[in-house]
Order: sequence, then structure tokens, then C-alpha cells
Amino acid sequence: MASWRRMTVDDVPKLLRVADEVHPDLPESDREYVFTERVQLFPEGCLMLANEDKVYGYAISHPIRYAQPPPLDSLLKEIPSDADQYYIHDVAILPELHRQGHATKGIHILLEVARRFTTTCLVSVYNTGPFWRRFGFEAETVDEVLREKLGKYGDDAVYMSRRNAAVSEKDC
Repeated sequence: MASWRRMTVDDVPKLLRVADEVHPDLPESDREYVFTERVQLFPEGCLMLANEDKVYGYAISHPIRYAQPPPLDSLLKEIPSDADQYYIHDVAILPELHRQGHATKGIHILLEVARRFTTTCLVSVYNTGPFWRRFGFEAETVDEVLREKLGKYGDDAVYMSRRNAAVSEKDC
């Protein structure tokens, strides 16, 4: 039975097969470096879906400045000290585990991490907007700079965001 756990740097090479299968049209030339950097910079936002023998999926997320997701295939170098929005870079699960609730569970884990920010955003690809709307994400109007970034994700890329549940003092 596969389950989500926090990713480590040692897990990154195992994830590349999943990324290659799930995102054949969105290759990142430095994907191993991108994933490794994200795990190093914000480990609580990086998850792996696996059992003892096999990796079935992953989730990568981290804080950003409002409406400034990093370009595809780029390194962050650091999490901005003034980051004010949470960004879900990717949630990828092999087809053999689709429709078993794994994506929902992983997204709920990420949204719990995101609660310290007012909003969470992502770039929806492969016409997955209806899926993301189930979690409260809505398409946003984008400026020219963001539109250019979205172009690298494909013609169907849509920038989406949602308001997060407020974090009360008792939750901290």
C-alpha cells in the first residue's frame, strides 16, 4: 500500500521515472537539480508517494512572492524572505494509482502546510482545472510576464489560486 511521506534528497533520483512518465511534454532539463534544490530549500513542501519497493508519485511545493511562480526548469537559489504566497509546483502520480484518493490526500497535506499563507497558487496543465477547483482553486487573470511563463507549460496552462483557511493562534 502506497502512502505519502516527506521526501529526502536521496529520493530524488527515484522520482525521475515518475516525472518522465507523467510529464513527457514538460521536460525540465535540470529536473534532478530542481527537485533536489526544492527539497533542500523547503523539505516540508516535498512529498513522495511510495511503498517499500516502488515510488508512485511526488509533490513539490514552496513559498513564493505573490503571483511570481518560478519559470519552468529553473532553480530558486533561495526562498524569498518576503514570500507571501504558497506555490504547488507539481503533484504527479503514476496512472496505475489514479482514482484511489492519493492525489486528494497529498493535496490536503500540502494545503495544511500552506495555511500560514493567505493564498496558494499553481499552474494547471493537461486540462486539470476541474480537478483543482474541487480544492477551491480558481483561474486568475495574469499579466504579460506571467503569461510568458505559462507559455512554457503548454497551450492549456492556467494560473490558479485559492484563499487558504485562516490560521488561528490555537493552531500554531
